[in-house]
Amino acid sequence: MSSPTGPAGLPVRMPRPRQPGRHRRPEPLVAPEGAPALVLAVPGTPSSATRGLADEVISIARSELPGLDARIGHLDGDDEEFPSLSTVLVHAAEERAARYEQAVAAGLEVKEPEGPVAVVVPLLAGPDNALLRRIRQAVMDSRIAAELTDVLGPHPLLAEALHVRLSEAGLARADRARLFTVATAADGIILASVGGDEAVQAAGITGMLLAARLAVPVMAAALDDEGSIASVAEQLRSSGSQQLALAPYLIGPEIEASLLAEVAQEAGCSTAEPLGPYPAIGKLTLAKYTTALGISPQQPQGAPVR
Repeated sequence: MSSPTGPAGLPVRMPRPRQPGRHRRPEPLVAPEGAPALVLAVPGTPSSATRGLADEVISIARSELPGLDARIGHLDGDDEEFPSLSTVLVHAAEERAARYEQAVAAGLEVKEPEGPVAVVVPLLAGPDNALLRRIRQAVMDSRIAAELTDVLGPHPLLAEALHVRLSEAGLARADRARLFTVATAADGIILASVGGDEAVQAAGITGMLLAARLAVPVMAAALDDEGSIASVAEQLRSSGSQQLALAPYLIGPEIEASLLAEVAQEAGCSTAEPLGPYPAIGKLTLAKYTTALGISPQQPQGAPVR
């Protein structure tokens, strides 16, 4: 049986036929043509470290949805290196209008853009009304049609990320199924959030998932409420926990890094790193975007409790 040949008689690789039936691979999802931009709203003081973190989150989202137009807007940005959220939204609108005008000028039959120019996703693990008000105001100030999503948590993937950060710091077993102990493993976890009582309540939901993973008590407390961390530490100690760990329920830019060290020292406990650009953060960012648009990539699932 002959096979197709190319130049110089070399065989040509033919496309593999789609596997029939329920076990075939799903077709990879790509961003719809003309879809709104995903704009990551980054709180905190702009810096190269903050920008690098946001770049990694965006990179993860793009890898999950090829063709995604993703941008970064800083809540406190004001220049070319760290553009403000309002500036990024205005540029996105100008570029969309320019693409349409170029297509019309080239004689192409194209539909005039409609719907939101962008979907703004706050880079926040939990609710922080003060920051969310500022993000909403920046969107309004831009006068650009943009949709603002909710924050990333609570979600099982954030419990997974907290577990990983604790294990990286030697404060938790990486895998409960393995029969070994970690000498420095904490027997009580303080989940540290910012954003007041609402943020503490939301962190508490993720805390329950984390407690199920680690089989140790987990309590949420507010970093921005003086004495809250120390008070929760005392509650955990009075209930029998002696070796405490602080798990920041934060992406990172929301607070000054020195604050974590200060409250950990005050409470007499070790601390893990903030969530940072853990893969779950990029996946949850994309999930907020796709949900807003009504497109359906596979929703990120939490890893099973071991």
